[in-house]
Amino acid sequence: MPSYSALVVAAAASLLTSFASASTLTPPVLPLIVRNPYLSAWLANARDVPWSKWPMFYTGQSIGLSVLASVPDTSTVYPLLGRAHDSLDGSAAHYNISFPTYLGAQYDASTTNLSYSIPSPKAHGTEAELILSFLSPITPTSTLRQSIPAGYITVHVKADFDLDIYVDVNGQWVSGNRGSDIVWSLEETDYEDAEHLKTWKVKRRTEQLFTEWNDQAEWGTLHFTAPAEAKHEAGTSSVLRQRFSKTGTLQNTVDSDFRAIMDEEPVFAFSKSFNLSSNSSVESSIKEDSVLFTISHLQDPVTQFASARGLTYMRPLWESYFHSDSALIIYHYLDFPHASALAANYSAQLAADAYASGSDSYKDIVELSARQVMGATSFSGTPDNPLLFLKEISSNGNSQTVDVIFPAWPFFLYTNPRWLAYLLEPLLEHMLSGQYPNKYTMHDLGTHYPNLTGHADGNDEYMPVEECGDMLIMGLSLVNSLSYGDGHDVAQSVWSTLGQPKDVASLEGSTNMSPFALPATLETRDGVFGLDDQWLGPSSQHQARKWLSRSYKLWKQWTSYLEDFSLEPQNQLSTDDFAGWLALQTNLALKGIIGIKAMSVLAEVVGEKEDAKYYRNISEVYIKKWEEYGMSRDGGRAKLAYDWYGSWTTLYSLYADAILCFHPSTTNSSDIQAGAQQPLLSTGPKDFIPDHIYTTQSRWYTTVMQKYGLPLDSRHLYTKSDWEFQAAAVASRKTRTQILDRVAKWLNETVTDRPFTDLYVTEGEGGFPGPDFFARPVVGSHFAFLALERACGGRGSDAFMYED
Repeated sequence: MPSYSALVVAAAASLLTSFASASTLTPPVLPLIVRNPYLSAWLANARDVPWSKWPMFYTGQSIGLSVLASVPDTSTVYPLLGRAHDSLDGSAAHYNISFPTYLGAQYDASTTNLSYSIPSPKAHGTEAELILSFLSPITPTSTLRQSIPAGYITVHVKADFDLDIYVDVNGQWVSGNRGSDIVWSLEETDYEDAEHLKTWKVKRRTEQLFTEWNDQAEWGTLHFTAPAEAKHEAGTSSVLRQRFSKTGTLQNTVDSDFRAIMDEEPVFAFSKSFNLSSNSSVESSIKEDSVLFTISHLQDPVTQFASARGLTYMRPLWESYFHSDSALIIYHYLDFPHASALAANYSAQLAADAYASGSDSYKDIVELSARQVMGATSFSGTPDNPLLFLKEISSNGNSQTVDVIFPAWPFFLYTNPRWLAYLLEPLLEHMLSGQYPNKYTMHDLGTHYPNLTGHADGNDEYMPVEECGDMLIMGLSLVNSLSYGDGHDVAQSVWSTLGQPKDVASLEGSTNMSPFALPATLETRDGVFGLDDQWLGPSSQHQARKWLSRSYKLWKQWTSYLEDFSLEPQNQLSTDDFAGWLALQTNLALKGIIGIKAMSVLAEVVGEKEDAKYYRNISEVYIKKWEEYGMSRDGGRAKLAYDWYGSWTTLYSLYADAILCFHPSTTNSSDIQAGAQQPLLSTGPKDFIPDHIYTTQSRWYTTVMQKYGLPLDSRHLYTKSDWEFQAAAVASRKTRTQILDRVAKWLNETVTDRPFTDLYVTEGEGGFPGPDFFARPVVGSHFAFLALERACGGRGSDAFMYED
């Protein structure tokens, strides 16, 4: 049986070789370790060499993570990541400072690789190849793994001479305040095959629960883990870095003088020696080796939530599976071969789907977006009732914002619909408990994450039509994801078909168990433990009905509000709140009307036939009036507002109509193969929104396209990339390609300096228009076409494969 270290090397090599070609785009920032709102490390200035700046938190403040390489034969030290070389003495007698050749970055949905070459100490020797690989695995078949707030760093070396590696972190991972006092310790942990791990544990001396400083958490513990053979040392940053540069190693000592983050900056370091030189004097041989590190940020509790029980401190989901922090750290470290394999499976499928749907550029865009979506979330609850909390990153910090979940929604439909259910559940639980007084759905669960304390006064941000429409649309899409994919049809997510189906009896076993509970015993398939059960199967329709029945009064309440206020929306905000208040918004009205139509389907699912008939009739009357009110007099475009005659808008609400299988008639159940699992209902033989609305908008977009994409509407030259991709998904191939190509061009040229912004100017330098949005989960809408292709049994995109 191979040793664990051999498995790590094999897994690392597999991870590196999975990159078939270089990434085609050059975004300004790349994800390194991105797992939740507080474990979020990014490569700043990614178009430059990685040692030009420190890695950063998503807001832009630096995070201490540095990597050095040393060649002992020449006493030369090479900075690889971060500005550790600022601590070195350029005129030192015992070492030289030089710089490697940076070969560039490659990334997929879970991994970012930084590649270098380092000169050989021999006159005509072969350069060393060195790769820093950062893995934040996206694992749609394993909610357990996705819930672990930790990532992997692998250093992979290929050379015929010896190399030493140094990695350190500092206290900026546990506080946004550089003056915070921190404490630390080293834990050495045995595991079953008699080896052991070393883990640095760092936290604030006095933790401040549920408190942020510049968006960073002021509670929680950093764990930085290495294998037993690594040398360790804690001490002043300049001392440790200079010692490594002189000697190529560390002293296995711990400075116990606890102090502030930047008071003689304490760092927590590991070093590793790669002995790759050949003993043969005749012929050199190239050898390969790797070392694995992990970084985690553990918090308990993760949020406070105004649940049905009252204000509750919420534990992380992973605590249901591990009895201690140390148990989690050991499992996570040893799980690297499995976690990397599951992540590679997701990345490969995503790359194939995106390339087939668009191009290399589209592949790179969705790969860049995936970790950013999950990086705004944190898993909580229990296996019986899992929850997924979300932070509205950078725009205002709200918790569980409905109109932020909504643009993230296509990612979850494509990747794992059960995670969408876990996102909606806190909102449903809170409102069902009577803690929100308004008749429409709430905008968010709390003014600032992680305090999901609700709005008992009802004074949350006023977007009533927006939020009601969003909830109804997402609710039906979740039900639809349980309606297709038994082997005859394409499932909404390819991963949702894996595993054992749920047993109906088990769903009825407890009134306190979610219909979407994780299995009591996680599954093992192909030797991999910790996998979810099947999302689909014989019980899926029962699950959908049980879920809807529990909250039916809310869905009906929201629809009644839309009946009164969606056709002619009063002066209010939409999701594009930065654009200001506006009455009679055409796109907003359309979303509300589609929400009413969605309710007619939800009512039918639970057997409320009179409600279904009533809301279906209302929606059909409203959509005819909407066309009369919302389209320009010449019929050539949709107006921004009914009474703004010279205006136009990106009509991105059309996407909801298509993905809910209301358009076109070819997606309806009349053409389902004999013997296939039937949808929960038939949506009828005709289009809800006439096809000519789609084709009209598609043609219009080509006339108003700018250098970097499609502006949001006629008021400004800025755009939202999430709505661009929803609009592109239901446009012609020609229009879709134009939008995609322009967004790709923007990503290569923008002067923005934060993680993937969704709000940017389509002319000039493609910068922030103010406000500055970045690192937000709304980039989940970049998956809009991928989700649409798999919707409606695989027929959702059929109507949009035409050329203008």
